Amino acid sequence: MPLFFQAPTPKTRQEGNAKESMHAYAANVYTTVVEELMKGKQRKFIAVEQEFFRLWWDAVATDTQKQQVHQLLQEGRLEFVIGGQVMHDEAVTLIDDQILQLTEGHGFLYETFGIRPQFSWHIDPFGASATTPTLFSLAGFNAHLISRIDYDLKADMQKNKKLQFVWQGSPSLSERQEIFTHVMDQYSYCTPSQIPFSNRSGFYWNGIAAFPDPPKDGVYPNMSLPVTDTNIHQYAKTMVANIKERAAWFRTSDVLWPWGCDKQFFNASVQYSNMDLLLDYINKHSDEFGVTVQYATVGDYFQAIYSRNLTWEIRDSQDFLPYSTEPFQAWTGFYTSRSTLKGIARRASSLLYAGESFFTQYVRKHPASSICKCGALKQLQSLRWAVSEVQHHDGITGTESPKVKDMYMNNLMYGIFNVKKLMATIIFDMNNAKKNGEVYSSVYSKDSGIPGATDVDQYVVVYNPLAWNITTFVTVSVSHLAVSVYDEMGLPVPAQVQSSVESHSTYDLYILVAISGLSYRKYSIKASNGKQSAFIGRSVKYKQKDVTRADKEGQQLLPVVNNCYQVLFDQNTNLMHSITERETNQTVQLTQEFLEYHVNGDMMKGPISDNYLFAPNASAVPVSKAVGLEVVFGNLMTEIRQYFYSNVTAQDYIYAVYTRMYTVPEGYDGKLLCHRIEQEYSIGPLELNREAVLRTSTNLNTRQLLYTDSNGYQIQKRPFKAYMNNTVARNYYPMVQTAYIEDDTTRLMLLAERAHGVSSQGNGQVEVMLHRRLWNNLQWDLNYNLTLNDSSVVRPVIWLILGTKDVTNVLYRTSGLALEHRPVVMFGALSDKPKLPRQLQQNSVHGSPVTVPPNLHLQTLSIPGWRYSSNHAEQVHNVRMGKQKQGDADFSRVLLRIRHLYEVGEDPVLSQPVTVNLKSLLNGLGSVILVEERSLTGTWDVNSLQRWKWKTTQYPSKGFSNSTETSENFIVTVHPKEIRTFFVYFQGQ
Repeated sequence: MPLFFQAPTPKTRQEGNAKESMHAYAANVYTTVVEELMKGKQRKFIAVEQEFFRLWWDAVATDTQKQQVHQLLQEGRLEFVIGGQVMHDEAVTLIDDQILQLTEGHGFLYETFGIRPQFSWHIDPFGASATTPTLFSLAGFNAHLISRIDYDLKADMQKNKKLQFVWQGSPSLSERQEIFTHVMDQYSYCTPSQIPFSNRSGFYWNGIAAFPDPPKDGVYPNMSLPVTDTNIHQYAKTMVANIKERAAWFRTSDVLWPWGCDKQFFNASVQYSNMDLLLDYINKHSDEFGVTVQYATVGDYFQAIYSRNLTWEIRDSQDFLPYSTEPFQAWTGFYTSRSTLKGIARRASSLLYAGESFFTQYVRKHPASSICKCGALKQLQSLRWAVSEVQHHDGITGTESPKVKDMYMNNLMYGIFNVKKLMATIIFDMNNAKKNGEVYSSVYSKDSGIPGATDVDQYVVVYNPLAWNITTFVTVSVSHLAVSVYDEMGLPVPAQVQSSVESHSTYDLYILVAISGLSYRKYSIKASNGKQSAFIGRSVKYKQKDVTRADKEGQQLLPVVNNCYQVLFDQNTNLMHSITERETNQTVQLTQEFLEYHVNGDMMKGPISDNYLFAPNASAVPVSKAVGLEVVFGNLMTEIRQYFYSNVTAQDYIYAVYTRMYTVPEGYDGKLLCHRIEQEYSIGPLELNREAVLRTSTNLNTRQLLYTDSNGYQIQKRPFKAYMNNTVARNYYPMVQTAYIEDDTTRLMLLAERAHGVSSQGNGQVEVMLHRRLWNNLQWDLNYNLTLNDSSVVRPVIWLILGTKDVTNVLYRTSGLALEHRPVVMFGALSDKPKLPRQLQQNSVHGSPVTVPPNLHLQTLSIPGWRYSSNHAEQVHNVRMGKQKQGDADFSRVLLRIRHLYEVGEDPVLSQPVTVNLKSLLNGLGSVILVEERSLTGTWDVNSLQRWKWKTTQYPSKGFSNSTETSENFIVTVHPKEIRTFFVYFQGQ
């Protein structure tokens, strides 16, 4: 009995901006679909992304339409699948942001309708990550559906009826977090568009959407022939033939036949009226055709498969990346496209994370605050929305048009501004400062100090958003070399000031900060009287060197040393020569160079690179024949500045590297700080059709094996594979946070603060793609402005860690989070020098409100403000009675999410389960009276979450799985790689 499956609301594609798409498309889709569903009990529809649905619900839907939606959901004829804010990309997104956007969408659906999505429809991301099955099972999903996987792998799976399997995404969680997964066949998620008796597309009776305004005559391009008595038999034959072709690729006689495609159903009446006729006809002649058909949702399809009671194969934690659609179409360019957007999106995410915990602590400790909590929540929500929407598979991927990219950037910048302002206001309120001056806040080092306030003493407030104690440097711009830095008690703080890379009129002041978890400290910067001055970095410029004519014989090496490493630079080339890890005295030969892949922009001359695709003409070409070197020597930090010139006479450079090594004074815990070699790059503007990479070559015997992280959650092994063609591009992988190479004893780790493409094209090598600038004449790219003519200069940061596997294992997870969540720095002018209130001093100086062990990460501490009841029966009753709470947000519920950072067996100590007493963990916020353990996005009580258990060769029983041991009296044990989510309630709320 083949099932007939209804198309989803298609996804926000490239064109236009949200307002235009909303006007032309979303309003029409939901308005006409709801109207048509009400006309026929057999009709069904699935809706995917909340972004557009919420816009329609809030701005367009009438009261009648809202009642109809409630009714259709109850009848199961309208089904929300995934239910996140967007359908997120899987390759270049961070796990925190995937969870955020799912949580945002699920919170809205549960609050509004009392429903909880149970199936996924992840058909459009370019490749599939092994993190997704873990997240979707934690969110309570029963089955997962994907489509875009490598073309030759799909063909093989299709031939052998292996397109369906039970996927265990995490090696540590295995069957506890597995999910049944369906891969769409070669026709993917759109109705096959060729019908033999018409030269137009098949089964799209409403044609192709036109933007931004509909055609005056109502005739859209490529509208299919209406179903009539004369052609209905031909339509039926075509459809049945396709159903039977697909049936041969699957194990059951149920066939999922998607109807629709991107931007369909903006005129649902012609769609349903034609399809109704066709379905009736086939079912009336089912003896002749051998099939019956019906409208169905994804849930209906999976229910049918589940009831067949088959035994399924298990797929382990390998992902489906990279993704190629044909021999020269490797979708590995988008790992790096629009690097600036990728960087801002991650900064915004990190600021949101800090702002959430800051606000939560403030609400808990200052119940009678002078700040309007509802207004503050709106400020946070503006950034939640912006960070969620940019996770879209045509968002953070960089595969949108410039107009859409600008919309994402504007929304992110607006949200960042709101949260900075909120944090500054809270600090003012907690310090009882005079509210007369504007608060200047800057969230990342080097944004700026106080404009024009150079004569006034500055203060700097530094917030540590991690739940561990940190020791690190923050950077502030100052206008004088002679400055001193003091803490809250008036004691001098180690600092170093030096010439700025970015500006001739200011200096960079590096302040050593030691801050306990989730707390802040305040430092004052004063013009120096000479007694307690910051160290002044001493700059030495070396002669520019011709790399092509380097004298190999008389090699002169310049050492730069701290407590952990000795780095040698070759003075004949001004390039790095080697790194010695001082504890083990291991030396690794290590050189770095910039290269460019030259790519074709002419369709007539072969494969092209664009936003999505990477198609290099040949091997990468070195970009510079001459390198300039300047070293700033200092007591706390040494900075090596390398400038790469195209030739010896060139005045301007496109490439530069700033390498920083830190020396930590006695009395500070400098373990993490000392072990990282920090590199900031400056790349651009590039020439057209160039893709820029930094290649690091070592003498490690790595056998070209690379490791990269999947979404900052787990590590994937990436052996180099030789292909008939396009081998370079097909060996590129996404690096969201981490990549490393290693031999039997030594590992070189790279940690990043934004996503990049990464590859190992030779033994002992790792290369990171940092920037792309492309133009091609492919009509599709030109129509949608997807040529990626990105003329920006990008400034990514990568930390290098070198050492034994044991040492790097301990360091890299905490270091990666320290890079992701750098301290938030806010500035203000101090003229009246207010004294700090006692309570703040205690908080920030004498111990921390919340500290977790080093193998756990406090992933979320926020006040979502949801109005829904966490009792499901009560919530559903409230929705049905129209009593769901309006008005004020709920400030009494705190969302706590904890993640174990290590895999089983990765480290003898850190891989152990950790037992935490939540009452004492959160004691600094008040007295905990109740803890409820919830599903990942908060909508299920874990005790009532019964997921379908699919039969597998390993686990032959079928039924329901409830995989969590719940917490007894506030004591929780977190196992390796587990992510656990709680609602926490405090006394006196």
